[in-house]
Amino acid sequence: MLRTKALVGAVSFTVALAVPWWSLSLDAAPAPASVAGAGADEGAAHDDSSSDSPGHEEAHDWKPMDDMMAKRDKSFPAETEGKGGQIIEPEILADGTKQFTLTAEPVKWEVEPGKVVDAMSYNGMVPGPTLTADVGDRVEVVLKNELPQSTAIHWHGIPIDNAMDGVPNVTQDPVPPDGTFTYEITAERASVGWYHSHHNGTEQVSNGLWGAFLIGDMPLPDKTEIDHEIPMQLQDSGTIGLTLNGKSFPATEPIRVRKGESVLIHYFNAGTMSHPMHLHGLDQLVVAKDGFPLKEPYEADTVNVAPGERYSVLVKADREGKWAFHCHIFPHSEGKSGMFGMFTEMVVT
Repeated sequence: MLRTKALVGAVSFTVALAVPWWSLSLDAAPAPASVAGAGADEGAAHDDSSSDSPGHEEAHDWKPMDDMMAKRDKSFPAETEGKGGQIIEPEILADGTKQFTLTAEPVKWEVEPGKVVDAMSYNGMVPGPTLTADVGDRVEVVLKNELPQSTAIHWHGIPIDNAMDGVPNVTQDPVPPDGTFTYEITAERASVGWYHSHHNGTEQVSNGLWGAFLIGDMPLPDKTEIDHEIPMQLQDSGTIGLTLNGKSFPATEPIRVRKGESVLIHYFNAGTMSHPMHLHGLDQLVVAKDGFPLKEPYEADTVNVAPGERYSVLVKADREGKWAFHCHIFPHSEGKSGMFGMFTEMVVT
């Protein structure tokens, strides 16, 4: 299956309604996105009330700021411990069922160099492992709960029997600490789905309990053959904060491709607000929404992804260069200390 080859780049690239953080009590809410990562103070509005004109700075201030920005920006890509969204291989049972095991457990997660947070993880990574299957597969996912609180898994965008939907007190009991639960899934159709906790979701999902689940191959216009298939998983809250695939710039990884290659990118928004994802220099052909192929794909340079949504875009790498790739809400990606948060590069050589 093409996916195994194409997702090699994906796993090394470390994918509802928004609830404003200021409307939540301090006891109930995760850390607001604007303060969740290093550099996140850039999300605060700059106070120019003492200036005669907007953007006024003392003449001697610009050089230190430029030097600080250059130091941070040029440290990209920075190394950190841990890599999220890695593909895991299933155990093949006697009847051909593909069985995956997801262990929900606490983890110390390095979001960017030197910034280590208390996160929740599946199998020790944020986002959780990327699961893949073929259409027609029978799949089991064994959830082992090693958290100090109950949890469960919802299969977002995956056709499923009601009893397996993973909503505590609606379709199942919550899975308590040290408990297990086995989800049974038949892969009915090609899907760009994802999975996430549906128990104390404000804390558990924002702090790391989500991952991608890809079934089958995406039908593409003109039967385009893809060279790279990349889940880009967006987060903006909790301990994880403003991140792409669980990492904040400069620890986000670049997408490295050769000129002429085709890249299929799946955006997943696991966060609490919309993110307009903008790629410099190269067009994005939007080919699917929530895993459903579009009858009429359309070109865009900015794709707005709301919470829970998935958009699939095809990029033809036809211009060489280092192309900025980021959320176009600037307080999510750029400030006076340089780039941060939801920023990476597509490097075409």
